[in-house]
Amino acid sequence: MSDEHVVSAGADAGAAAPHPEIPVYGAPRPAVPVALPVTPRFGGCASGAGVGAGPGDPAFRRLPPWLKVKLPGTGDYAETRALLRRQRMATVCEAARCPNLAHCWERGTATIMILGELCTRRCGFCAVAPGKPNGWVDWDEPRRVGEAVAAMGLRHTVITSVARDDLRDGGSTIFATVIREIRERSGTAIEVLIPDFRGHAEDLDRVIAARPEVINHNVETVERLHPVVRPSARYHRSLEVLKRVKDSGAGIKAKSGIMLGLGETDDEVAQTLRDLVAHGCDLLTIGQYLRPSPNHLPVIEYVRPEKFAWWKRQAESLGFENVASGPLVRSSFHADELAGTVGRGEASRAR
Repeated sequence: MSDEHVVSAGADAGAAAPHPEIPVYGAPRPAVPVALPVTPRFGGCASGAGVGAGPGDPAFRRLPPWLKVKLPGTGDYAETRALLRRQRMATVCEAARCPNLAHCWERGTATIMILGELCTRRCGFCAVAPGKPNGWVDWDEPRRVGEAVAAMGLRHTVITSVARDDLRDGGSTIFATVIREIRERSGTAIEVLIPDFRGHAEDLDRVIAARPEVINHNVETVERLHPVVRPSARYHRSLEVLKRVKDSGAGIKAKSGIMLGLGETDDEVAQTLRDLVAHGCDLLTIGQYLRPSPNHLPVIEYVRPEKFAWWKRQAESLGFENVASGPLVRSSFHADELAGTVGRGEASRAR
């Protein structure tokens, strides 16, 4: 019996245009997503992450003053929220419990998350819900994303996804389709934050061929900590994703990001920055890891703002085109400014 089956439609496919069939790993089963519980990620391992800290360790309960954020409610926040709800859009802002949600939504921006809300991986740092999507694909989603982006009037759009290791193409067909749907309706610059597609070059090439302006793939942490922080990923595989984007000749900017506070050393961070530059990374984000729940990896250190400023200078000296570094910086934080789509302080929306 074959180890794959084909899923050709999602819940809204009855009214959708014809689309390709995507082979799915595993035995045939209903394309119904199933959520899974989040297993505890503390206590440490051979990598050294999480050593000496448990779920109730009081040392990590109180945030330092520089990590406090304001509540939402001003600017374009309500309008952004209402539009996303109308279009049935998931956002990584909510799924990953981003501390900048209020700030970004007030600017009229949000990072749209495609391919469902259940991730096939269980990274120790991430708040996105794990689960088994079972090959489920919503083929109407690209249209809705295109319409939402056009309605928001964005000058720079960020699209990301959960990891979809159940799909043979890793979700790359939907990524490419979303890019095309946006292009048909808007002149926005497009940035995609992609998974590693398990190192399958043809899947990455499918996204490159759709020609977004920026392809972001986060290395997340230093090589030593990968086995516990990103157990389903590989440090050098992530670097190769960036290199392939840069070597494609498509003129696409390669972007990546790392978190601090997981137990990494300065020497390890410096080596990671050198590795990223060597593999063609143009844009970089550096932010503080924040523990989403007691079941996730503990924070080993709250890095002070002045240290983030120091890392910014170090990264710039290595040759990155642009660097955002700060305790609250995340992959998509002011992505329009980092990519040069808008100048500092300029409006994120086309008025």
